[in-house]
This record gives sequence, structure tokens and C-alpha cells, in this order.
Amino acid sequence: MEHKEEKKADLEIDNTLIETTHKVENIYFTYKKQINIAIIAVLAVVGGYFGFNKFYIEPKEQEAQAAIFQAQNWFEKDSFDLALKGAGDIMGFEAIADEYGLTKAGNMAHYYAGVCFMRKGEFQNAVDQLDKFSTDNELVGPLATGLKGDAYVELKDIDKASGLYMKAAGMSKNKLTAPIFLKKAGLAFEELKEYDDAIRAYEKIKNEFSDASEAQDIDKYIARATAAKGN
Repeated sequence: MEHKEEKKADLEIDNTLIETTHKVENIYFTYKKQINIAIIAVLAVVGGYFGFNKFYIEPKEQEAQAAIFQAQNWFEKDSFDLALKGAGDIMGFEAIADEYGLTKAGNMAHYYAGVCFMRKGEFQNAVDQLDKFSTDNELVGPLATGLKGDAYVELKDIDKASGLYMKAAGMSKNKLTAPIFLKKAGLAFEELKEYDDAIRAYEKIKNEFSDASEAQDIDKYIARATAAKGN
């Protein structure tokens, strides 16, 4: 009896599989043209992506790397106008960023341009360039975000600056950048009279980065913000 029941169950499973297969086949034959077009489109996108990278992005990357070399030399010599604008046939960071925006070097040119504009005191231009820069590097990323915070301080938008400083501090736990931007955030919060936020920023330095130079006199900042809060 058990054998018959098992056989019946197996037969039902087989029938279900056959029925399902037929349904799939019917769907395919009904919509064969649309399905084939979709498959071809997917293959074209995948193939196009790899082709685009191989035959367009890679050559452009090499061109951009060669182009950015002289601009970096000017930058290192504090020749910020030349680094930004270039000279003659030699491109500066602005032109490199525009011409090679899809490349890594073109992306990096936005960062360099932002620093140049900061050094020249053109703070809105610095923000505009840094907004176009992206990276997941744990050192450069916080520096770029913190630099935008500095630009907004100069533009008298302290609220925006404080948020950027906190964002920069949270982007990496490294002891080089995080305590610097936490302290800058604390100072910005104090200026905004947001003393609780200032105290939290300072205490984070004390508790999490006690061996950083910013922590050496951090009790003074905590005491000042606490006193201001009580007034």
C-alpha cells in the first residue's frame, strides 16, 4: 500500500513538473520575440559596458594620467593659477576634470582644483569642485569633506560646516583625521550655541582618541562648552 502511495505521489510530482514545463514553454513561445529582444538587449549592455571600458575608458585614463602630471608639479610648487588653468597646450586641473571626468585622474583633478581654489580664497568655487569629487579612500575622503566644511566656514554658513565636519569625522576611525574634524565640529557648534552637540564632539575625542594631539587639552573645551550651556 505504501509503495502505491509513494508511486502516486511521485506521479503527481512528475505531472506537476510536466505541467509547469509546458506552461514555461507556452509563455516562451507566446512571447518569444519579446524575450529574445530582452536577452539581446542585456547581452548588448554587458558587452557594451566591457567594450566601453576597454576601448574608451582605459585609453582616456592613460591620457588623463599623462595630462595631470604637470598640473601636479605646479600644485606642489604652490603655483595654483597654473595648476588650475594650465599654460599653452598643457591643461590644468579644471580642463582635465572637464575633459576626463569619467576617469580616476579626472575625478582626482576635481579634488586638486578644490584645494587650489581654497588656497586662492575662492571658496564657492572650491565647494563646486569638491562636490564633484568622490572617493572611498579612508584618508582622502574625510579630507575632502572636511575641506568643504572649511569652505563653508569662510562662506559664513557655520551650520553647513558643522554637519560636514561631523560627516568627515565619521567617514574614518583613523587617528589622523577624525579628531581634527571632531574638534572643528565642536568649535562650529559652540559658535552656533549648540553646546550639547559641542560637548558630545569634544567628549568623543576624549573617549575614542585619547592619544591624539587634539585630546591633550580637550577638557578645557568641554569645560568651556559646559559653562556656556549653563549661562
